Amino acid sequence: MFQILVVDDERSMRDFLKILLTKEGHQVTTAPNGEEGLDYLQNSKCDLVITDIRMPGMDGLELLESIKEHSPDLPVIMITAFASPNDAVQAMKHGAFDYISKPFNVDEIKSVIKSAIRKGGGESDHTRKTDTFPGIIGQSREMIKIFDMIRRVAPTPANVLIYGESGTGKELVAQAIHKHSHVADNPFIPITCSAIPEELMESELFGHVKGSFTGAISDKQGLFQVADNGTAFLDEIGELTPIIQTKLLRVLQEREIKPVGGNQIQQINVRIIAATNRILEDEIKAGRFREDLFYRLAVVPLRVPPLRERKSDVPLLVRHFLKKYSRLLDKEVREISSYALQVLMNYNFPGNVRELENIIERGVALESSNIILPENLTLPSSQSNNDKEEESHSIKSTGTFQAVTSEKELYELGLEKVITNLEKQLIRHALEKTDNSKMRAADLLRISFRSFRYKVKKYGIQ
Repeated sequence: MFQILVVDDERSMRDFLKILLTKEGHQVTTAPNGEEGLDYLQNSKCDLVITDIRMPGMDGLELLESIKEHSPDLPVIMITAFASPNDAVQAMKHGAFDYISKPFNVDEIKSVIKSAIRKGGGESDHTRKTDTFPGIIGQSREMIKIFDMIRRVAPTPANVLIYGESGTGKELVAQAIHKHSHVADNPFIPITCSAIPEELMESELFGHVKGSFTGAISDKQGLFQVADNGTAFLDEIGELTPIIQTKLLRVLQEREIKPVGGNQIQQINVRIIAATNRILEDEIKAGRFREDLFYRLAVVPLRVPPLRERKSDVPLLVRHFLKKYSRLLDKEVREISSYALQVLMNYNFPGNVRELENIIERGVALESSNIILPENLTLPSSQSNNDKEEESHSIKSTGTFQAVTSEKELYELGLEKVITNLEKQLIRHALEKTDNSKMRAADLLRISFRSFRYKVKKYGIQ
């Protein structure tokens, strides 16, 4: 059963669609106009929206634009009795799933609804792929390639070398490979190479016997022994010293280890997944990393893209982190304003997904309303200042604001006219800055969408 919202100013059409869809097994809510439809969507879960285009107040295209800014994956079907090529083009341009003219064939709309629900209700190719890998969020082309690679390499025993900047989710990819392998029920042991002191590294990896060095008061298993018949994940592999690199090479070649201070060789069966934020080829040229070890590790190389290369995943990640931290912090912050989201879309995220998660956690913690606003996004001051300077320069260079510059001019026009002119200029500038998106322009001006729409109509701004 799916939740469907029907928005139409004609009661007969609302009733007809509710009866039709209820018989199909869906739960249906109706709204007589765009405003009520939008209010419902802000507070309730929905799998599909069916909306008329021509309605008084907020029309269907405005509703569609608002939906796509806040819930880009929610499918929307547009219907109208006044079909026009321009309406169809605008509807599809703004992300409508389909456009149907009234009167429509019942079988036709049932087919379209079924296709829309299949795409947006959890059964699309992208959704199936992301659902398979808990914790890895993404539907971009770059991430789909990663998911496909995980599926292909996971069933094999091949060693994998994961490249990626800090914060991209390399360990999550390693976990996904392990969970889809034939040793999924056996241990997955993460080892951060840079976190273990050099003098303890050999003991930590290969274990030691009692009395082998000061403080070795008993035999101890190494992490490779703990990971036996499972997977060892060696993060920051480029930090290993030359001596440990040599010993690791033997583990990969011979599948055996010798504990520190011990004489007996122990056979192990461990799959190695390594990760690095360095370019190991450069490390090899500099003499800091063994070439033979590199080829043993990089049987299957896999690169996790930085967040700046998959910006289309930012809204999806934001919604995921909003849900996570609203629950953890016991707050009702479930939305982000479209302008705040645009700020994030324009940011390059040097810390990648980990940085975005921290930003959203802070935003939820600091926000006093139920929606994150731009002022509660704490980006690095250097970039924030640059953004402000660019915005200030943009305002000055466009010449949009022709403010009153003299006392004489103020008194000649009168206060009301000055305020009216300034409002018009601000509204036009906000629309320019947001590519004529009324929802984002309203966010930019810190006023409600209803107030913004009222002012646009009042001043006749196109």
